[in-house]
Amino acid sequence: MPHVASRSTPRLWWRPINRWHRSQPAPSVRQWLAHPGSLTARLIAKSAGQFQVEVVRQVIGRPDLNECQALEIPPTSLALIREVILKGNGQPWVFARSVLPLTSLTGELRHLRKQTNRPLGAFLFSQPHLVRSPIAIAAINRDHAYVPAHLAGEKPLWGRRSIFSLRDKPLLVSEVFLPDFVASLPQAKA
Repeated sequence: MPHVASRSTPRLWWRPINRWHRSQPAPSVRQWLAHPGSLTARLIAKSAGQFQVEVVRQVIGRPDLNECQALEIPPTSLALIREVILKGNGQPWVFARSVLPLTSLTGELRHLRKQTNRPLGAFLFSQPHLVRSPIAIAAINRDHAYVPAHLAGEKPLWGRRSIFSLRDKPLLVSEVFLPDFVASLPQAKA
């Protein structure tokens, strides 16, 4: 029987990027949030190849209610929940949380159960049949307990999420830009 983990966080309000005022988030962060391509590829380029994935945790558990709603799965569903830190130049740049329903991890996607420290984005964007939902963003503060406290900082962080679907098998990927990353952007205003 797999280990079952569960986590409860205050509700985050994920909304389409065009539903936020143009001054929120700062333009330098907004362009990263809105970019439709591979974040992994952009981070590798920004770090001149000095990129790594640090796995924080990877467990079978129940997704948060808003994640179940986004994935259109019952709240009792189990998923592989994978949390990683994407590092550039040795600094924590992005906290990523992926929710992969167990019902999606079958057939050719079953190998995703054992991603280890390989970036999920590299795999997803190499798939010719990939379908991605529109990007939604949220302002995330410490009270949400979404990002590990030692990474969160004092100011709200901006995150994005979308559903990736491969052959009608949905996966939810959320990415939160951390203070070290925001500080590396030109004219960054958090």
